[in-house]
Amino acid sequence: MDTEIVTYMLPWLLEALSLVFIYLFKRSRGNVSLLKFPMLYVEELEEKKSLLDLPDLALDSILKKLSPADLSKLSGVCKTLRDMCTSDHLWERHMKRKWGGLIADFTFKESQWSIASKIHQENLECPQKNGLVAFFSCKKSDRRRGKMSGTLPVDSVMALYLSIETGKLWFPAQVFNRENGYDGFVVSCYDAELSYDRHWCNFRARQLSWFSDDGRLTMEHNIDWNRLRAPAVECGPHTLHLSDCLDDLKPGDHIEIQWKREREHPYGWWYGVVGHLEPLQRCKVYCQCLRSDKVRLEFKQYDIASQWRETTIWRKNHGEIGDGSNGYYGGIRKISNKHEISMWQQHLPIKAM
Repeated sequence: MDTEIVTYMLPWLLEALSLVFIYLFKRSRGNVSLLKFPMLYVEELEEKKSLLDLPDLALDSILKKLSPADLSKLSGVCKTLRDMCTSDHLWERHMKRKWGGLIADFTFKESQWSIASKIHQENLECPQKNGLVAFFSCKKSDRRRGKMSGTLPVDSVMALYLSIETGKLWFPAQVFNRENGYDGFVVSCYDAELSYDRHWCNFRARQLSWFSDDGRLTMEHNIDWNRLRAPAVECGPHTLHLSDCLDDLKPGDHIEIQWKREREHPYGWWYGVVGHLEPLQRCKVYCQCLRSDKVRLEFKQYDIASQWRETTIWRKNHGEIGDGSNGYYGGIRKISNKHEISMWQQHLPIKAM
């Protein structure tokens, strides 16, 4: 029993002993009244420097180097740090670094609106739910008394980041190779809504308009990062893309074109190249392809005998063309960006390389 009492009292005794030493040290340097003794320890603490004593520019530079998890934790220290750590300019850097390749600029505001309208604020308040701090207060004592229980603004960039990171927000993107390269969908991509799984670092997708037999949205799971991209154009999968590159297309250009199997289906995007209208040997001498109103498109991912190996379109008055047998071709995008081209070509089968 005596041992338990000593163990319990030891921290208090050490604390009292430290105060005595502080008192003696202060008294040795000048006359200190005994009445001031209880305040000495408080004065010692107040003399210590705080992170907030740094200049704003220096503090902002430190915050820019913190990870999203560290920013979230630091935002729970006090109101000043909360305001600084949740500012949009810090989280925009993390958004661009991690999600910039999947969220297009024209869908950014739409995603923020989706959070504000669909996600309740209490989902972001409890750190036990998402593993990141989203409950802020100035002091622990104030939090216990309920004085300053702030909540994260649902239209902030931080809210958008946390909603995507925790899988609460489904956002629009495009998935390469439907059913992971199922025959007939190789080197294509489809529009879908994605949800991130931070435990496995991959995604699940629900196809916006391809319905299964029982009327539910079709789902695809365990989608890796290299099969995803941000939507290339602002128009949705049911809208014909207005082609603005037809007059400039020439043999060797990389393109992607809208295509769908049935008229009521949404469009997907298929990768191809512009081919020569005449035999290559003749075109080497004098190529007239750029002057012709016809454009020949080649899809080398398909066998030579395939009905989808190639098609011909017209530069003037191009619109949706096709039939129930060969499907329906829509708008065309010319691809000049090397990164976009490499993203497509990494999905090409070996025989088409």
